[in-house]
Amino acid sequence: MPYRVARSAAATEGAVMRTADVADWLDERRAAHRFEVERIPLAELDGWSFDGATGNLGHRSGRFFTVEGLRVTTSGGPRWHQPIIKQPEVGILGILVKDFGGVPHFLMQAKMEPGNRNLLQLSPTVQATRSNYTKAHKGADVKYIEYFTEPGRGRVLADSLQSEHGSWFLRKSNRNMLVEATGDVPVHDDFVWLTLGQIGTLLRRDNVVNMDARTVLSCAPLPDGDGLALHSDTELLSWFTTERSRHDVHAERVPLGGLPGWVRGEWSIERADGRYFGVVGVGVRAGSREVARWTQPLFEPKGLGVTAFLTRRIGGVPHLLAHARVEGGFADTVELGPTVQYTPGNYAHLTGPDRPPFLDLVLGADPRRVRYDTVHSEEGGRFLNAESRYLFVEADEVPLDPPPGYVWATPRQLTRLLRHNHYLNVQARTLLSCLTAGAVAL
Repeated sequence: MPYRVARSAAATEGAVMRTADVADWLDERRAAHRFEVERIPLAELDGWSFDGATGNLGHRSGRFFTVEGLRVTTSGGPRWHQPIIKQPEVGILGILVKDFGGVPHFLMQAKMEPGNRNLLQLSPTVQATRSNYTKAHKGADVKYIEYFTEPGRGRVLADSLQSEHGSWFLRKSNRNMLVEATGDVPVHDDFVWLTLGQIGTLLRRDNVVNMDARTVLSCAPLPDGDGLALHSDTELLSWFTTERSRHDVHAERVPLGGLPGWVRGEWSIERADGRYFGVVGVGVRAGSREVARWTQPLFEPKGLGVTAFLTRRIGGVPHLLAHARVEGGFADTVELGPTVQYTPGNYAHLTGPDRPPFLDLVLGADPRRVRYDTVHSEEGGRFLNAESRYLFVEADEVPLDPPPGYVWATPRQLTRLLRHNHYLNVQARTLLSCLTAGAVAL
């Protein structure tokens, strides 16, 4: 299968729809349904309320998710308090795959998410929490869910548990799946078959392919063939195990009410200094979703993020500089992330060595060294207008022996880790999806 997936990545035109027609098709799907999102005061969240004892924000059904407080302490590092989304159930992010003319195509969905700035983006075939596909919301059935929950409906190409945003979710994982369908697959109005290469072309455009699709696509099996890596796979795993072992991270759930440094107002819960993010409320109307109308809280970041892999050739082989990141919501202390993963505005008051490592190198990079630069939305179902600039930046000046917490690895070494659970964070997976789909070549 890896060579067939590579063939799909090389196919920038498909058997079902021309790449040039995808934008018009998305506009048609956007026009076919009513989509409205408006900010509302927190008190107008229907079915949601603040617990009288803890101040935690939850739904009357006891399902979906809660917004709670989190206290994080790290060994020899920072300590902080923050709101966190607690959603312990494991969702399914799944893409159906089927051959057309000998080329694998991927069944993508035009899906509305209330937090996306442009609302509708390409998503996986199935993007559903357990509450969704068990119909806790009493809505319509999730289309195609049977291919991912009923054994024997197709051939599994990839299946692993991967984390969501560790900064905003508490130990949240989704099952990332690619399943090759056997037999005919009915295609509903909001779905289309595209090659991996077509998706790669779309990944060069701002806010077209959503986060959930990107994380699944990063798991697609591709042939090995990077060449000789600076570190062997065993050495890379040993380094990563050392990083996990040397970090002592204690994340403790605490009441949201009275959370130190945070203020609850009529419209939001925010830090007193206005940095990082806030918790806001929205009312939603969506004609193509399982439920047509609802309200919910969303996390809203303060500014555009910058997420980048520094890259250089070592012995003629492309390598990426990965960072062992500590985030309060991770299930296991650290995960591998990109070289840079920050919102610059949060660090504007810092100078010199207090600045985040490599951030200024990325921000000041000569455009001739930038191999990829596109804005992508983060999780539109839980975050409002959360966007990041995703970049690959050539940086031959970074030494082969980088600072502690950083390591050079080949793209294939990192994608091989995605066969297992909780090695790479969701931002790293987005950038790897761009390589997998051919949106960028190093």
